[in-house]
Formats: sequence, C-alpha cells, structure tokens
Amino acid sequence: MTESIRVALVGCGVIGRNHARVIGEHAAFTLVAAVDPVTENAARLIAEHPSTVAYAELAEALWDQDPDLVVICTPSGTHLDLARAAIEAGTHVVIEKPLDVSVGRAAEFAALAEQAAATGRMISVISQHRFDPASVAVARAAHDGRFGKLTSAVASVAWWRDQSYYDGGAWRGTWSLDGGGALMNQGVHTADLLLWFLGRPIEVQATAGLLAHERVEVEDAVAATVRFKSGAIAVLFATTAAYPGLTTRIQVHGTEGSAVIDNDRLEYFHTRSGATTGGPGGAGSVTGGALTGNQAEVEVGFDDTPAGPRRDDDFVLGHRRQYDDIARAVTTGAEPGVTVPDALRSLAFVRSVYVSAALGQPIAVADVLAGKYSDVHLDVRPA
Repeated sequence: MTESIRVALVGCGVIGRNHARVIGEHAAFTLVAAVDPVTENAARLIAEHPSTVAYAELAEALWDQDPDLVVICTPSGTHLDLARAAIEAGTHVVIEKPLDVSVGRAAEFAALAEQAAATGRMISVISQHRFDPASVAVARAAHDGRFGKLTSAVASVAWWRDQSYYDGGAWRGTWSLDGGGALMNQGVHTADLLLWFLGRPIEVQATAGLLAHERVEVEDAVAATVRFKSGAIAVLFATTAAYPGLTTRIQVHGTEGSAVIDNDRLEYFHTRSGATTGGPGGAGSVTGGALTGNQAEVEVGFDDTPAGPRRDDDFVLGHRRQYDDIARAVTTGAEPGVTVPDALRSLAFVRSVYVSAALGQPIAVADVLAGKYSDVHLDVRPA
C-alpha cells in the first residue's frame, strides 16, 4: 500500500480527539470519518478536522468512506461488536485500551484477530508507553539480561480525579462499560509495562476500595503484590484519590542493575557492566560514582530523562510512535508491536487483581485467563 491509509475514528470524546490529532498530523494517514452517536462530540472533532465527515453509526461510515483502518475509542464494553463489524467490512482495526471489560469477551478477540490475519488484516491495541524510549530501554535491558536476574519491581500510579470526572459520563465508573476504576483505566498501561519488563505473572493478592468518590461502582484505590514465573515479585498500586496527583513511576531491580521510569522519562539506569550499548550516544560519562552512577542519559539521551525539555505535545508522543508502528503493520503486513494476545494477558492480569480483592485470597492468573471466576465481581461501594 503506497496511498494514504484512510481512517474512520469511532468515539469522538477526549481520547478520540487525541487520536484524531495524531492521525491528522501523520503523513501516512487521512482521517475520513468521525463516528459518534452524540452529535456534539462528532461536530467538535470535525471542526478541528474540516475534511472529515461525521457519522452517527459505524455502518454508515464503512459504506460511504470504505476506510482501510477503523480506530475504536469508545467505552470499553462496546469494543468487540465494533471491531467485529470493522473486520467483516475488510478493514484493519486499532482499539484504545483496554481490550474489553471481561476476559471472556476479550478472548473472542483472539479468534477475531486470527480471522483478520487470514485475510491480510491486523488488530492492534493502544499501549503507547511501550514505544517510549525509556520503556524500550528498560525492556531491552531486562530481556537481554543486563539487569542480571530480575528480582523485583514497584509500580505506582498516584493520580487525582475529582468527582466531576466520574459525573461527566454515564459510562464512567461502571463495571459494564468502564471495566474497572483506577487500575483498569488510569493504571492499565503501567500494569502492561510491568508484565513487559518482568514476564509472565503467576499469582496476585490484592485489596481495593472506594475512598474519595461517590456514585461510582469501581475502585479509586488498589494495591497488589505479584509473583512472576521467574520468581520475581512486585508491588502494584493505582489510585485516582491522590490529590493533587503525583507521577506514574516504575522501578525495576535485578542482581546486576536497576532502572526507574518517572512520568515516561528514564530517571535512573545502572548496570554493573556499565552502559556501553543501547543508547544513541554510545558509551558516555557516568555521574555519581562508578558503582551507583546514573547511566540514564547514556541509554536514552538527555531529552528522555526528567531533566530534558518538556513539550506541549508530550502527551501525544507515545501515540505518534505507536501510529508509526501501525502504519508499518498496515503497509507491510508485519505483525504490530502490540497484539491482541499482549492485550489479553494484561487484561487477565488486571482482572486477577480485582478477583483477589473481591475474594480476599491469592489468585492464579492462569485460572482467570482460562475463564475461571468470571462470575466474581468486586463491590467497593459502602454498605
């Protein structure tokens, strides 16, 4: 494919408008349709993208515009039916996280992805932080053994959302459409990175609560301990009840090195052998002494450390990088960087946290992935 990739965007809310911005600025794509049953949402988006046509239903856009790619940015519980319609129409599909609200429905995506692949189409799921230079550096080091034996990690998402956030959409804070609270929505990318860095999770034990919000079904604070197949252990924490909102932070530790990512920047990186590969600058000076010196700048360059410059468009950089990957997958037929099985594993992990919090006991992630506990629901609302 050498022509521009024609895109139909479904869901014109805040996240949808971010996607529209990235698509509109990307040379490989043309945004031809904006789909939203709420007329005001679609109108707001096409005001910023005048060459785009608004539709109330995906079926109309598929018929009129014949897009190459459908991007789904609707409430999580609606993803499967929309993706199925797009694949049956012969398009590629990109889905904003999470894949769906339940492991059972998400597992149907696996069959749908195989169906798509058989006809030369792909399904990818947004996990934009896998494309951040800091995340790539840590994942590469972890997978290449530069940290030695991975022993532990700490992941924290300490955000604030006031009551108006949940009151602003009837689907927000519901199990049926949102699929969860602080972990499923605000923390799912961090949970995904934790699995990318440390590998297959075996068991989780968790607790959760609704501590600072009203008229919400889901948790606004959750803490979990995780045991991995490698033997490594981790702590995962996510909240939307931490005023005024702090950073998203991941620490990864091993017998030969450690790394810290803070708000998508590489705050700290050190391996015993020294950073002589992997960064754009090659070998370089290390501050803080030979044994504990910070090699972060050597790994990713100054701009991707916390001291680097902040840009007004920082919040869409990860999406831009993932759309580069999506364009490559669509035009070459290569597998996308984030696949349905990747997203399914992350969803099963998050679901395992919720099941553990509901039952008050350790939960095997493999059991959840296999469909066990599908009837278990976490109730955090005050009695």
